[in-house]
Amino acid sequence: MTSIEFGDGEVLVDAAVIAKGLKLKAEAVQEMMREGCITSLCERGTGGDAGCFRLTFFTDNRRFRLVVNEAGRIIQ
Repeated sequence: MTSIEFGDGEVLVDAAVIAKGLKLKAEAVQEMMREGCITSLCERGTGGDAGCFRLTFFTDNRRFRLVVNEAGRIIQ
């Protein structure tokens, strides 16, 4: 898997990317998401941002945000 993939209405993000952004251990990410300790938001760009997505992950008092294109390449 590349870092970010889109398919069947889902966005798949490698746990290592989320872990690094939230300063967690990669092996803890999936369980924390399952338990609701990590939540996420996906926003689709419009107008000048069309074709881009903003992915935000939240836990405790931390937030990690990625901007990616339709190919899953991290822009910001």
